[in-house]
Amino acid sequence: MAQITAALIKEVRDATGAGMMDVKKALTEAEGDIARAKEIIRASGIKAAGAREGRKAQEGLIASSVANTAEGQTGYAVELNSETDFVAKTDAFVELGDTVVAAAQAADARNEEAVLAASTDAGTVKDTIDEAGALFHEHVKLGQVASVSGPHVEVYAHRKSVELPPSIVAMVATDEAGAEVAHEVALQISAMAPQWLTREDVPADVVESEKRVATEKSLAEGKPEAIVPKIVEGRMNAFYKEVVLLEQAYVKDPSKTIGDLFKQVGGSAVAFARVEVGKGEDAE
Repeated sequence: MAQITAALIKEVRDATGAGMMDVKKALTEAEGDIARAKEIIRASGIKAAGAREGRKAQEGLIASSVANTAEGQTGYAVELNSETDFVAKTDAFVELGDTVVAAAQAADARNEEAVLAASTDAGTVKDTIDEAGALFHEHVKLGQVASVSGPHVEVYAHRKSVELPPSIVAMVATDEAGAEVAHEVALQISAMAPQWLTREDVPADVVESEKRVATEKSLAEGKPEAIVPKIVEGRMNAFYKEVVLLEQAYVKDPSKTIGDLFKQVGGSAVAFARVEVGKGEDAE
């Protein structure tokens, strides 16, 4: 019988994300054959797939890519979730993220349904993710999907630590002139999490809600009714400076706004997106 060394266990565990005892058992059954051990782990995982569905998957990574198009460029970002960061940082999981975003790009898939239906060597992205869940012994799922298009697309992928894959991806689409400051703007988006590009993009119901809150707060503070509208206007401006990208203070020089950066180079932003692991509306 082949000796099951710590090095063998580590190699299979890094590749599959399976638990140490499961790996040791699979290697023993496979008599030290790594490829066969992976097959055993995968087969075992398939049997347990139903039990994984109810488990929370809030760790993971954001994979991203940029494609050249006839009109310029399109950036794609997809969130892939696992239950643990141990699985998320394995080479196999990172490769899975690359596979999913490549499929999204090839199909120009811009929402979750379209990405899941995109073609892969295993059939579809959904098939590929289901097989991965069996391999990793964890609930693996597709999370948020985002894309932006414009003459130029800049992508910044942020890692919380060097051993982990990107957990935040910020993308900004600009015109050609705006490309000069696009990297700085992508960093800003990653750090400050704006929600809208301009104040005109803020939904009317959100604006009305903020105005009501500002009005009620001003009255509760005992401010004279005659000056409440002016106070509300000031508070709304502060709100816009927090959530609107072009009105945010530039983190590297707060005397300027992001809008000022674009004005300096005679450029403009077209669109942006920010995707962070575990922050989707349907995060489990």
